Amino acid sequence: MPTHTMRAIRLHEFGGPEVLRYEEVPVPQPGPGEVLVRVHAVGLNPPDWYAREGMPDVPPELKPPFTLPLIPGTDVSGVVEAVAADVDGFTPGEEVIGLLRFPTALQASAYAEYVTAPASDFARKPAAIDHVHAAGLPMSGLTAWQFLIELGHDHPSPFQEAQHRPMALGSETTVLINGAAGGVGHLALQLAKWKGAHVIAVASGTHETFLRELGADEFIDYTKERPEDAARDVDLVLDTVGGPDSRRFLRTLKRGGSLYPVYFGEFDDEENAELGVTVTATQVRSHGAQLAELGRLIEAGTIRVAIDSTFALADARAAHERAAQGHIQGKIVLTVA
Repeated sequence: MPTHTMRAIRLHEFGGPEVLRYEEVPVPQPGPGEVLVRVHAVGLNPPDWYAREGMPDVPPELKPPFTLPLIPGTDVSGVVEAVAADVDGFTPGEEVIGLLRFPTALQASAYAEYVTAPASDFARKPAAIDHVHAAGLPMSGLTAWQFLIELGHDHPSPFQEAQHRPMALGSETTVLINGAAGGVGHLALQLAKWKGAHVIAVASGTHETFLRELGADEFIDYTKERPEDAARDVDLVLDTVGGPDSRRFLRTLKRGGSLYPVYFGEFDDEENAELGVTVTATQVRSHGAQLAELGRLIEAGTIRVAIDSTFALADARAAHERAAQGHIQGKIVLTVA
């Protein structure tokens, strides 16, 4: 068993990257149904910086409970250290990956040498890749999977009453992915290609070669032309950027088409009905079984995780500064051991 303390990144106040502190904290103990994992790498995701900032743009009634000090992070690759007595799916020494406690806890204390989470949040780490690449998979891969392939749960969406049901993808389907070079985007592109779809990737020009290597059939450089002017007759738009500007993609869709904004914006149900299109979204949820399916696709070489950059755990502040610069290609990962 580990010693009683570990190194972790904590925030004691909300703010910019400078609030992230590298500290000694107690090692967590697994509760019923939980696994204790020795963390080797941690994937960064947008909720990490929303939480660090204290979610200033979110109305108070929608904010999940926050208690400071807080250890951020949800995505890990590591090795099982211990399991609760009632856990039979994992044994100490096994390599695992997971999106932990999301969205029930917006952050799951992953920026640390050890972390605990429900066994059902974990899957075996694909043996074909190292911990750094594996740590980049969970939230981004599950977001792409739950938006495009299978929702896998019946929790109501926090954004709208309509239940998200992924459109069936095949060789007759044209999918436009906005923000295609990012964490969710580059994995969604590969999943759409796996299903046989024709994929239009939207990103800045520096990412064109990368995205064509991942299988993009067409590329739109948004710094040179507006994608909503360049694309037409699209069946599905996955907008990984989303937010208030997402509505501009409605005009690219054919009747019967769908727009999936990963970050929900303001939409007009009447306008959508007039255009004959649907707009739905969901919130990614922890799901060990789906993560195992993604792991099998990685083992088969069907999809791969691209790494933008890596930083040591102690340098989490620099990793968050990198994230704030944008134009990320794949994932930013913290290395722990």
